[in-house]
Amino acid sequence: MKRDNLRGLLGVLIAISIIGFLDFVKPGTTRAPDFECASSDLGSASISVLAGETGASIATKLEEQGVVKSSESFFRVAVADPRAASIAPGLHQIDRQICALDALNQLLDSKRIANLIAINEGAWVSEIKGRLLEIGYTKKEIEESFSLVKAPVGFKSLEGLLYPSQYSFASKTPLTEVIATIVARGLSEMKSAGISQPLGKFSPVELLTIASLVEAEADPIDYRKVSQVVRNRLRIGMPLQFDSTVHYIMGVRGSIFLSTKSTFLKSPYNTYRNYGLPPTPINNPGKPAMEAAANPESGDWLYFITVAPGDTRFTASFSQFNEWKVLYKKNLRSGKFE
Repeated sequence: MKRDNLRGLLGVLIAISIIGFLDFVKPGTTRAPDFECASSDLGSASISVLAGETGASIATKLEEQGVVKSSESFFRVAVADPRAASIAPGLHQIDRQICALDALNQLLDSKRIANLIAINEGAWVSEIKGRLLEIGYTKKEIEESFSLVKAPVGFKSLEGLLYPSQYSFASKTPLTEVIATIVARGLSEMKSAGISQPLGKFSPVELLTIASLVEAEADPIDYRKVSQVVRNRLRIGMPLQFDSTVHYIMGVRGSIFLSTKSTFLKSPYNTYRNYGLPPTPINNPGKPAMEAAANPESGDWLYFITVAPGDTRFTASFSQFNEWKVLYKKNLRSGKFE
């Protein structure tokens, strides 16, 4: 009963290295050389920021490309501003000869990242293809490229393997290379989350599928509980009956209500008609959902329902679930879910 909505954008964050910054600080220096904070018409520079790159390294690039007057001016601004930790990897187009504060603001502006591909947590492959269309790839290029990038052994599709993050590539990068890079990141994150190898009776594909269900069905606070619900239902041969799997078939989001008719749709993804897990993940889950798939919270729950926004309840009792269902319907009619 949990909403299957697309949560906010989750980009890759880079850590600003304070230790690296301190190397630049000169004892007794009160102010680093800096340009005035004013509009610049001297063109722009392409600043490549790598995942995990230190702030000291970024500051050096900015000075070398004529963006800031001194690397020290930038790192001093960055150290004092917590937003600096959110600079995303990619090729940033930054104006030349601007003050350090303006340089930081421009680095934080996603519109200045060339060929930005943003994948949200829980995004479907179909939605990612739509994003690729928006940034200039043709439908033919997209379909051909996805057909050429083969899923790893054991996987039936790339659904689930396109890790949610922000990606930026040079304009002439072949789309097959772009997709392969994103898949490689997904496999790396699976390993880090502990689901790249079998756990108990579950294969990596099944664990990633559980992660996708968790992503679709719950808020982060309840990820591990929902992961346990999946296991409990599978253990006793109970159909999962997750609305999110039907939403996936229908290609709809944002609707809490699921009609009885839609639960009879003929599809291997319909967990109302079929037992067990769907044949593939139903979205591309983020790291917290993957970790929850590997580490469920211990409990005997078989049912869960969101009776009001922010109020999701878990129980092993069907009668208790039905009582909460009445409350859910009451709140739905009163407009609490709008």
